[in-house]
Amino acid sequence: MFSRHHRKVRALFALSDIVLTAVAFGAAYQARIWLESVPAFRATIFERNFYLSVPTKALLVGASALVWVALGYWLSIYDKLDSAHSRVILRDTFRQCGFGIISIVVCEFALRLDLSRSFLALYAVLSWTLLCLFRLNAGHLAGLIRREFGTPHVVLVIGTGERAQALGSLLEQSESYGICLLGFLDEEPLPVEYVDLRRTYPVRPISDLPQLLRENPIDEVIFSVDSRRLADLEDTMLFCDEAGVRTRVAVDFFPHVNSDVYLDRLGKAPLLTFSAAPHDEIRLLLKRTMDLILAGAGLVLLAPFMTIVALLIRATSPGPAIFRQTRCGLNGRTFEFYKFRSMCQDAEGMRPEFEHLNTKGDTVFKIPNDPRLTGVGRWLRKFSIDEWPQLWNVVKGDMSLVGPRPAIPAEVEKYKQWQRRRLRMRPGLTSLWAIAGRDRVDFETWMKLDMQYIDNWSLALDYKIILKTIPRVLTGRGAH
Repeated sequence: MFSRHHRKVRALFALSDIVLTAVAFGAAYQARIWLESVPAFRATIFERNFYLSVPTKALLVGASALVWVALGYWLSIYDKLDSAHSRVILRDTFRQCGFGIISIVVCEFALRLDLSRSFLALYAVLSWTLLCLFRLNAGHLAGLIRREFGTPHVVLVIGTGERAQALGSLLEQSESYGICLLGFLDEEPLPVEYVDLRRTYPVRPISDLPQLLRENPIDEVIFSVDSRRLADLEDTMLFCDEAGVRTRVAVDFFPHVNSDVYLDRLGKAPLLTFSAAPHDEIRLLLKRTMDLILAGAGLVLLAPFMTIVALLIRATSPGPAIFRQTRCGLNGRTFEFYKFRSMCQDAEGMRPEFEHLNTKGDTVFKIPNDPRLTGVGRWLRKFSIDEWPQLWNVVKGDMSLVGPRPAIPAEVEKYKQWQRRRLRMRPGLTSLWAIAGRDRVDFETWMKLDMQYIDNWSLALDYKIILKTIPRVLTGRGAH
């Protein structure tokens, strides 16, 4: 379906979560009150009366709605509800409700509330039940609403080539969302008379477009032709524009397989833009805000411990406590990178002696159990304490909390062309590579994980990586 339809579906599922969690909360509360009046239950389970004031209930309902919707987006539940298998829906809803109840318990302790455990259990069960019932039947409900209150969105495709037929198949798959493929047009003489997909569509000449617009309620026309033919179709586009018909141009003839495509403007000049890295300024601003808040708080909280670590480094080995190095940041910009020194003072000069121990190939230099590490440095590396000074790099804007690890310029010079795309995202303290195994991951997998992060980036993905990094750092898993 079109991305705007997908956004509507996600918004509707989020709205349903708000309504159903509120209903589940009210039902659980009333059930808990009613069960107190049943002697058998009162004698065995309920040792005290349970009561919540109206402001408290409103606060908990609001918090529940916010948490459930946030979890729905964070766990990517709304992206697959309309097409997932029932088993996946049941599992994902269970995860959402489980994390949701844990969040409510945390809220209970933070606000010093006194919630009944039996009420929380009832709330979890009723919430899961109502959400599952709605989600398992959402397709039927959506179809009923469209039949009774909606109108089909009629689409006409200009072109009959392989790409046009693939586009037609996608439109047919979106029929459940009210999208109706009317047929295909092409220039005379017609290259084919019919297009066979799920149904057979007769192909008509482009000159029939005015008649089709008069006889049918066509909502939009999609041009799916070779780029060299677009100039010849200018009059057809102008005709659609004058008739008030929305037009789209499929630009899949451009080989930008990793790019998001969108229209931008410079003054009055329209620009078709291809972006192979995240470009949503609002979400990137939120990412930067999160970086500033968390990194700033981290520096304040860790300052006493960082002082102790610095003194310990100076006391156990000659040389400065902070190691500085030039690294490549966003789009290849260089910056000064900070770490606690974990190696002996002349570690860089000793590198030729240990080249034969490198396990990461020609591009990156990594040695398991590096003999240049000091006693304190080995401990700092294991628990990533040597990375703490990079919080200052995050505050300065050189780095982010989450992103590809910053590379040395000499390494970047050896990158293959496809690997250079990792420079299009601000480097980070942690990444998919870090939670996948840190130093145990080979270089090729490391690069592919960075590309996966860039292609699938979202704020929710950043939160997931941060949360998964914490136990790995505390246990020291994957560090050499």
